Amino acid sequence: MQIVNKTDFQKIIQNGYTLVDFYADWCGPCKMLGPILEEVSHEYPDVDFIKINVDNEQELAAEYRIMSIPAVFMFKDGEMVGKTGGLQPKEAIKNFIDMYRK
Repeated sequence: MQIVNKTDFQKIIQNGYTLVDFYADWCGPCKMLGPILEEVSHEYPDVDFIKINVDNEQELAAEYRIMSIPAVFMFKDGEMVGKTGGLQPKEAIKNFIDMYRK
């Protein structure tokens, strides 16, 4: 998973499905979710997986009203279609993706 800035974020989410992990380096649950998302990303080659550091991209975090992290959003062709939060097991993340990827 690549960490991106606001400019790259806007480009990446425009086409197809993109799962976005809003996180911070100091966040314990974020650190535990990272490897789960990395593992899941290999099972969904048609979905882009990216990370946004909310400390570095505060404007973007405010735009999407990130109140707690980790926050995971699903985008399709530039539009946010779903969101979930908190540390979740692999199966819950896969179910979240499958709900929007049709």
